[in-house]
Amino acid sequence: MGRAMTEAAADPVVLINVYRCQPERQDALMDLLAVMVRTQREADGFISATLHRGLNGKVAAVHAVWRSREDWKAMARSAATNAAMEPIMAIATFEPHLYEAGEVIE
Repeated sequence: MGRAMTEAAADPVVLINVYRCQPERQDALMDLLAVMVRTQREADGFISATLHRGLNGKVAAVHAVWRSREDWKAMARSAATNAAMEPIMAIATFEPHLYEAGEVIE
């Protein structure tokens, strides 16, 4: 049976950001994404993030949960996040989308 999101994250916003790169750059991309997420972890409203490495070698994804859309927007405008994104943008393209949290099915 599914379960609702935890009370601590009652109305979170979920970011799913897919990054595309050349296969020879995927390892570097994963390292840079980890640096970026560790920077974001200090931002107000950060709940969690999971990094995913595409098995085809050409993609990576970040699944992040934020307390609110406003918290995510503030993080996205921060100097620290923009500085962490610069080297990522040099080797990858990305497509972020925000979602409302849904049912967790286990």
